[in-house]
Amino acid sequence: MDRPLPEGVRHRVVALAADAFGGFTYPELPVSLRPYARFTPSRRVKYAATALAAALESDAGFRQKVGGKLRESQPELTGALDAGTPPPAADPLDVAAAAYLLRPAGWAKLVATAGEEAQRADAERADEETLREVARLREEVEALHAHARAEAGRARAELDTVRRESDALHRKLRAAQSDVKRAEAAQRKLQSALDEVRASAGHERAAAESEARRLRTRLAEAESAAEAGRRSAREGRGVADVRLRLLLDTVLDAASGLRRELALPPRDTMPVRPADTVDAVAPGQFSARDIATRALSETDPALLDQLLALPQAHLVVDGYNVTKTGYPSLPLEKQRLRLLGGLAALAAQSRAEVTCVFDGADLDMPVLLAPPRGVRVLFSKAGETADELIRRLVRAEPPGRQIVVVSADREVADGVAKAGARPVASTLLLKRLARV
Repeated sequence: MDRPLPEGVRHRVVALAADAFGGFTYPELPVSLRPYARFTPSRRVKYAATALAAALESDAGFRQKVGGKLRESQPELTGALDAGTPPPAADPLDVAAAAYLLRPAGWAKLVATAGEEAQRADAERADEETLREVARLREEVEALHAHARAEAGRARAELDTVRRESDALHRKLRAAQSDVKRAEAAQRKLQSALDEVRASAGHERAAAESEARRLRTRLAEAESAAEAGRRSAREGRGVADVRLRLLLDTVLDAASGLRRELALPPRDTMPVRPADTVDAVAPGQFSARDIATRALSETDPALLDQLLALPQAHLVVDGYNVTKTGYPSLPLEKQRLRLLGGLAALAAQSRAEVTCVFDGADLDMPVLLAPPRGVRVLFSKAGETADELIRRLVRAEPPGRQIVVVSADREVADGVAKAGARPVASTLLLKRLARV
């Protein structure tokens, strides 16, 4: 060939040689191609293209072996080339590559013609691609023009909006400036009126101070006259008081002498009074047992009043037992406050000693509570119930004292009854507190 192998034909020849490469044994390969014996066909095309082209050009035996592989894979194309009539529908690059490998008569012309056709086809493809690119660029330019026109329209609309807003702001600014001027004029007018009022107030204050000084002078004169009158009255009254005191002392001394003379007993120790001499039937006297056994129902609040009326009565209340009987829906804090408020009123009315006991065995810390006046509030210690604390309170009292324990717990009632206390139901106390 009088000119280099066309690039398309060269690439096709290298691809055919790379595919046929794997069918040769290692000794059959040229020395320059043996390093690529284990490569795949694609890697041979990529890394051994130059070595393959050089071997095909310089080593006729290797070229003939590759041509033999081509005859096996493409017998129709190689047969047509041997006959001198290449297929008109065949790819020019395939025809040129086969002619280069097989070297039939006129192969150089076939290679040159295929290269020209390939170049012409590449040129046509390049022209088509160029036309497509130009069309695409024209479409992009049209789209850009349309986008620019749309952006320009939006910009004009925004500019019109800004201009309208600017005109509105200018009008508002002019109106605000007018308002400021009117406000400044009104301020000047008010300042003038204020100055006048201050001047008038200064004159009035001076006149008032003058009048006050005149009145203070008259008040001092009146106070001097009043003091002189009081001094004269005290002097006149002093003589009358002395005379009256002397007369009263005389009468008291005479009465005291008469009492000593008659040896009259003191008024508090008089054995008989005039009303005691009148003949009548006196009522019977109630003892503590009579009051305790009086025929009243166990649910009558008057029974509690009678028990608390006994001398030195002590009322002990099981707090939570009463509150959970009367108002269990309230929180514990509000239950305590409501019960203690009622007990304070009951203590003030009956004057009895009142102790209210709450269960504190499960408390983590002491309850912050200000006991009402007349009511002792106690919480049981850790590990002790309110029932046990109530029993200890009953045992601490001296025998014979009237102790009333309020609890609906039958075990508590039986225990305090054995200790000498009087148990009553929680409902009885609730009824009595409802009357407080």
